[in-house]
Amino acid sequence: MKKFSIFSSIRLKFILFFVLLILLAMEIIGVYFVRELEKELTQNFKDSILNRVNLLTYNLEEEFLKERDSEESLQFEDDVKKLLIDNKSSDIEEMRVYDKDLRVIATSDPGSQDKVGQRTTDIVVTRTFVTEEMIEKMSIDKSTNERKWLLYVPIKVDNEIEGILFIEGKIERVFEQIQVINQVLINGTIIALVFTAVVAVIIAQTITRPITDMKKQAQAMARGNYSRKVKVYGHDEIGQLAITFNNLSKKLQDEQAKTDSEKRKLSSILKFMTDGVISTDRKGRIILINEAAEQMLNVTRETVISENIIDVLELGDKYSLKDLTQEQNSVILDLSTNAVPLIVRVNFSIIQKETGIMNGLIVVLHDITEQEKIERERREFVANVSHELRTPLTTMRSYLEALTDGAWMDKDIAPQFLKVTQNETERMIRLVNDLLVLSKMDSKDYQLRKEWINFPKFLDHIIDRFEMAKEKNVHFSRDYLNEPILVEIDQDKITQVLDNIISNALKYSPSGGTITVKMVVFHDSLEVKISDQGVGIPKQNLHRIFDRFYRVDKARARHIGGTGLGLAIAKEMVEAHNGHIWATSIEGKGTTIHFTLPYDRDQGDDF
Repeated sequence: MKKFSIFSSIRLKFILFFVLLILLAMEIIGVYFVRELEKELTQNFKDSILNRVNLLTYNLEEEFLKERDSEESLQFEDDVKKLLIDNKSSDIEEMRVYDKDLRVIATSDPGSQDKVGQRTTDIVVTRTFVTEEMIEKMSIDKSTNERKWLLYVPIKVDNEIEGILFIEGKIERVFEQIQVINQVLINGTIIALVFTAVVAVIIAQTITRPITDMKKQAQAMARGNYSRKVKVYGHDEIGQLAITFNNLSKKLQDEQAKTDSEKRKLSSILKFMTDGVISTDRKGRIILINEAAEQMLNVTRETVISENIIDVLELGDKYSLKDLTQEQNSVILDLSTNAVPLIVRVNFSIIQKETGIMNGLIVVLHDITEQEKIERERREFVANVSHELRTPLTTMRSYLEALTDGAWMDKDIAPQFLKVTQNETERMIRLVNDLLVLSKMDSKDYQLRKEWINFPKFLDHIIDRFEMAKEKNVHFSRDYLNEPILVEIDQDKITQVLDNIISNALKYSPSGGTITVKMVVFHDSLEVKISDQGVGIPKQNLHRIFDRFYRVDKARARHIGGTGLGLAIAKEMVEAHNGHIWATSIEGKGTTIHFTLPYDRDQGDDF
């Protein structure tokens, strides 16, 4: 928080400026005026006394010229005293006359008559006799603390000093007058300052009112409010500034609206992008990350903002920030966990200023998990198909070569070789047919021919067919009510699903085992469970049994004639009906295949 200062207001600055300007002017004028006035009054005071001194000195010289005997000496003192008293004025405190012996001849002060005839100790009197010049000085009376003007005038007779005229002037009156005048100046200055302050307030108000409005407008603009307008008080420079400020506010409002629109668009794009986007500063610290990138990296925005991109992507062992700025190819990251596989392709792009200096990085993360999975499945599919076809073809070639070499002439061996060749041919035909079915379902260009079927009766028909054609000593258990339950399905497709699942159950069921077919009706679905009592499936393999060509025991499955596509086809067909298929198993006790079909109880009731 900024510290508040009383001088931060421009209005107060205006007022202080005018007041201080007037105060400075008055001080300069006052000092000059008082100094000149003091000089003038002091000089006038001295001149008035000096004018008296000239006449008095002349009269005293006349008295000193008169010849008197010893008896008339007292008359001389009285005459001098009379001259001093006659020439005394209100500006003179006391006048004395000293003779050559530094004795006081006469004084005009009635209270100092006791000093007549006494020698003075005033060193200035002696100095006057020596210099024969008039001496003046300022003195302060210690008893009254008043300033006195002392004047020592030599009295010459025939160019010889016969005495000294001492005058003590009341110059304090002059300074008292100056003090009164000073007080008048101070009072005038105060009155002038008060009027100046009032005028300054009015002027400052006129000047600062639009500035205050512009300040409030700037504060409103900082909060995002551009609707407020500054009032224009005139057409002077400040008025033109207010008009310009309003125009600026309007343009900023338009630009802010455009910026907000672009930001919303960018935010919406970043939010709904399936690719992750990360932006960094020039030091590689993250400043922006979208939701897709957060999900891919399993982080939150709060935890990665200001973190280094190399640390977040865990690339410190292979790359530096400089390497990333020069990386032209994509970087593949494996971010898979035990629960979720995730492969990400990362592309890096440099953000540059107009000067060409790097300002940051744009990092784009693209989830290629599905592409990698498809590519892996394609490779596995090609390898599996090649392997599945190579085995019967190799067998057929061996037997055909043996027949070509003459085995066809042997009545016991030839039929066996031909039978094996026929079986392998049928096996390849089944494999090709299954592949065609999967290919057709993958292309999504087929349509289901749905019809309403009484599902318990449909199940009975399929189970009856297997019971009549079974080769093993395996029993079927039907765990469902024999009451009409109507579902809308493609009968051929679901027949193939049940054929594939039950065929697998027969293959892996031991002699004397039981295959249980159970049906459970829920509110919006119908679940079918087909369980056998075979060897079961290990838990780690259970989630892969619906993959194409996947076999838990490859040698045994191939020996019993499976193609590895039955459950994959069943999965495709069930999901085409908007159903779901899965498996549960316990090793040594058997496996259960579950699948669901959509079921509308109200539609069934209508039928």
